[in-house]
Amino acid sequence: MDAIEAYHQSVSELFEKILNSEQERILKGASLLADAITKDRLIYIIGTGGHSMMGAEEMFWRAGGLVPVYPVLDPGLSVLNGALRSNLVERMPGYIGPILKYHGLAQGDILIICNAYGINSTTIDAALECRKLGVTSLAITSTEFCKGVPPGHPSRHPSNQNLYEVADHYINCWMPYGDAVVSVSGVSQKVCPTSSMVNLFTLNCLVGTTVEELVRRDVEPPIWASANLPGGDEANRKHFEKYGKRIRFL
Repeated sequence: MDAIEAYHQSVSELFEKILNSEQERILKGASLLADAITKDRLIYIIGTGGHSMMGAEEMFWRAGGLVPVYPVLDPGLSVLNGALRSNLVERMPGYIGPILKYHGLAQGDILIICNAYGINSTTIDAALECRKLGVTSLAITSTEFCKGVPPGHPSRHPSNQNLYEVADHYINCWMPYGDAVVSVSGVSQKVCPTSSMVNLFTLNCLVGTTVEELVRRDVEPPIWASANLPGGDEANRKHFEKYGKRIRFL
């Protein structure tokens, strides 16, 4: 039971850091998302490799989530096609640019780049490609982790840049160096990772704050109902009619 208590304490402390230090950045991000929705634009999101893809999945087609979210779900980055393959692809310079163009990102759009590590090639290239396309980038990433990885490490983008430095805006999810946080006696490697926990918490804080901002602007927030509740399909039908052809994965 010590591991459970240790993990609970660590994750709770990370949530507290986000709550206490990132409110201004979350408010700014929410304003950007509210701008997009008010202008009838889509909110694009990508998790640039491996488990970071959970961020894009969490924002998409989710009970209580924003409707006009377009997840850039690329099979090459998914562990479903091989864990090592995913790792190799996320380290491949030049891979992500054509993917973003394929999904239609263009000037004036916004892309949320979800990657707590914030150092690999697809991650950095995503932010750099946004600059080329005139797309605003909003990163969910950890400054603590990337500062600890030395220049020239194989996981890094060739430029050794960090996501929080190249994105237009960022929210610090506070994932610690090493990701895992629980020490077990007799085991050298820590267990219980935190990256997905802090990524998803930060993203949902952003969603909730965006809805508050839309209400403040007297704009009706487009929100998915749970399809598993009575009336859910009926409530969602209008959203499918409006966005079904605009969001590829719907």
